[in-house]
Amino acid sequence: MVDLKRPLFNPGKIVATPGALQALQQANQSVWVFLARHLAGNWGVVDAHDKAANEQALKDGGRLLSAYTLNTGTTIWLVTEAEDDNGNRAATTALLPENY
Repeated sequence: MVDLKRPLFNPGKIVATPGALQALQQANQSVWVFLARHLAGNWGVVDAHDKAANEQALKDGGRLLSAYTLNTGTTIWLVTEAEDDNGNRAATTALLPENY
C-alpha cells in the first residue's frame, strides 16, 4: 500500500479507457493503487528521460506520465494532462500504451 498524505499535484478528473479497465480486471488489480503512486511521484517503470520530464512538469505544469507493470505483464500508463492557463489539470487517464 502506498501512503499518500499529500499529493504532489491535483489529478483533475480521473478516467480510464476500456482497455485499461479490462487489463486491470484481468490482473485483479485496482487503478487506485497506481493512482496513489502516480500522485506521490513514483513514476513506475518510465525511463530516465520521462522521469526528468515529470520532475520538470511538477515545476512548470507540464504533462505527467507514469508507467506500471501489472501482474499479468501488461503495462498501464497514467497520464495527467498539462495545466491550463489557470493552473488546473483537467484529467488523469489510465490507458494502455497502444491507445495513446
